[in-house]
Amino acid sequence: MDRVTNLYLENLCIMQENERLRKKAQLLDKENKALLAKLKLKNNPSTAAAAAASSPSSQQQPDAGASAAASVVKAGAAAPSSSYGGTKTK
Repeated sequence: MDRVTNLYLENLCIMQENERLRKKAQLLDKENKALLAKLKLKNNPSTAAAAAASSPSSQQQPDAGASAAASVVKAGAAAPSSSYGGTKTK
């Protein structure tokens, strides 16, 4: 029974870590898309002028999302990671 409990707890930790990493990956993907859009606007001046004229607030939103994602990534980097081998390193 103790072995089953240990396996259950280990599985629970793995699922929680997976969820945390999935959220982090989503934020990084969002940041990547925002940076790519910004780069495309920078490299194509005629498109940048048209985009600025049609929606000036949309250009500010990716920067806010990118900085929010960066702050979450920094916070996540400081958190200790769990090991999947079942033993924790100290």
